[in-house]
Amino acid sequence: MKAVIETGGKQYYVEEGSVIYVEKLDQEAGSKVKFDKVLMANGEAGLPTVKGAYVEGEVVKNGKGKKIIVYKYNQKKNYRRKQGHRQPYTKVEIKKIVVK
Repeated sequence: MKAVIETGGKQYYVEEGSVIYVEKLDQEAGSKVKFDKVLMANGEAGLPTVKGAYVEGEVVKNGKGKKIIVYKYNQKKNYRRKQGHRQPYTKVEIKKIVVK
């Protein structure tokens, strides 16, 4: 079974057993998480969501992504700013997809 879910302003194509990295959720590792915004399940598209469908997953871990460098620069003005950023994420393993 396959589905498209929305969380954190992004859409994810998931299957049972797949692992996805989503925007940081306020959940501890090992806890269950339920995604109610299912945009498509089994080829059935919702308007805008599929009624009664949800996706259950388990939080594997919370972490931070790779560091990116944000560098600002203005030529001829001696303006240079270097800043690093690591985006927090939550790693979720999809356990089951339920469509009623």
